[in-house]
Amino acid sequence: MRKRRFGRVRKLPSGRYQARYPGPEGMDRPAPQTFATKTDADVWLTMKEAEIHRGDWIDPDAGKILFGTYADTWMHDHVLKPRTDELYRGLLKNHLKPTFGRMDLGKIRERDVRRWRKERINAGPDQTRPFGPVTVAKSYRLLHAIMTTGIEDGLIRRNPLDAHRAARQRARATPGAAAPGDVRQPPLR
Repeated sequence: MRKRRFGRVRKLPSGRYQARYPGPEGMDRPAPQTFATKTDADVWLTMKEAEIHRGDWIDPDAGKILFGTYADTWMHDHVLKPRTDELYRGLLKNHLKPTFGRMDLGKIRERDVRRWRKERINAGPDQTRPFGPVTVAKSYRLLHAIMTTGIEDGLIRRNPLDAHRAARQRARATPGAAAPGDVRQPPLR
């Protein structure tokens, strides 16, 4: 039997296989799950080795920061205009932290965001009224920005939000205000 060049695989009493590998920082790290076959564990280790060599490895513990804590850091680190700062703090307090504040950044998934968005738009059992689509879209875009910074900071691998779909809602024009096509220039003389 040939010894692996990278990582180790061992058979557990349950019959499943556990994979372990040396992280780039020198710590011995287990795979996040066990495997049905030794081949599955070997393939996972090969992919993990390639990820480390490409420089794409992310510490699995890095995303274990609470969203609320990270969002506060995000707000502190960004230079915002006073009205934007006030808006974002309100969106965090009223719309994002109640749902995501106690979740680890790395544990927020697409399904969590879909559920949150639907609950915000439709009145749920614990809500007395739905929130307007513009407010939900602004909250969504802020959540997207925070999660994108989490990627840039090396805390998470991917953003669980699809910014192109749910964030498209725009504010309606003020009644009685002229639309861009309604304003005409006087003829030049």
